[in-house]
Amino acid sequence: MKEDFYRIEEEFHGNDRKLHRKDRKLAIAKDRSKYKKSDQDQLKKRAPSKLSSDENLLRGRVLSIRPEGIFVETEGNMHKCMLKGSLKLDKGLLTNLIAIGDFVHFTEEGIILIIEERHSLLSRADNLSQRKEQLIAVNIDQVLITMSVVFPMLKPPLIDRYIIAAVKGNMQPVLIINKIDLLENGTPEAEKEKALFEEVVKTYKDLHIPVFAISTKTGEGLDALKRAMQGKSSVFSGQSGVGKSSLINAIFGTTFLTGDMVGKTNKGSHTTTVAELLPIEGGGFCIDTPGIKSFGMWDLDRNELKNYFSEMQEYAPHCRFLDCAHLEEPGCAVKEAVNEGKISLLRFESYCALMASLSEEHRNR
Repeated sequence: MKEDFYRIEEEFHGNDRKLHRKDRKLAIAKDRSKYKKSDQDQLKKRAPSKLSSDENLLRGRVLSIRPEGIFVETEGNMHKCMLKGSLKLDKGLLTNLIAIGDFVHFTEEGIILIIEERHSLLSRADNLSQRKEQLIAVNIDQVLITMSVVFPMLKPPLIDRYIIAAVKGNMQPVLIINKIDLLENGTPEAEKEKALFEEVVKTYKDLHIPVFAISTKTGEGLDALKRAMQGKSSVFSGQSGVGKSSLINAIFGTTFLTGDMVGKTNKGSHTTTVAELLPIEGGGFCIDTPGIKSFGMWDLDRNELKNYFSEMQEYAPHCRFLDCAHLEEPGCAVKEAVNEGKISLLRFESYCALMASLSEEHRNR
């Protein structure tokens, strides 16, 4: 059985008969009245300060989630734990109740009773069910959005998906562009990618998003990235093959498995299978996550999307229509600003692509 450490496998209902069943389950999941009597809700209401002294609960942070258990670190010691059965009774719209970075309270026997409230989280729409949310990492400070040039090529719409998810989840987005040594190999693909790379760097720096151009082969940019990670909790996230594990190996001197590109598709192969929270010498933590092929936006609609493109907000009030979506409407001040070079065409095309994909994702839910 293929291992998946972020979600619990669930049946995909593809026909009309089962679609009704999915809708009914979704309605039940949204019914908050049932939580009044649930043990899970009662546990969440109990603040750690109110725990009775005879419970002797330990507090720790989830460093890894594996098939054999949830590994929690406390005061330098590692404990293999499991969730109390009552916590599993109702996941609601979550595919996983616990994630890397969670602070938990557990018994000496390793039974997790309490998951603390999270101050930040990175999540996406679950691949198997767009109706559910998949937690990737929680209680982190910054998302290291890791892309590469040439193999795989830069994908601005995917960058913006991550930026939106980071901002929504109360985290700082940081853009890392890896494999920049490939821009100098003289091939037509490299020359084309070099122009896109330069545009991407300028566009996101203008938006005050930190950008790091990295080469694990030459070491370029690694020291600057290390400094940016110092004293913070960071999560590397991006598509397969961009070199997240290689970056971590170069930064920490570790030996995580790395893989080659898949020749026929120029896409990366999955090498990281288990996400782990790694301590940084001098302070901070780092998480490497398995590569993804898609990043479905969770809890985001078309009307909300424009709020995450700050450069449009200056011009949007001058559109002919107050509810202008900046797509096909006449008298759109945003499109006029794009034509005049006041708004990046790269970002506007990304916005249009995201608007189209949100419509498709909404139909699939």
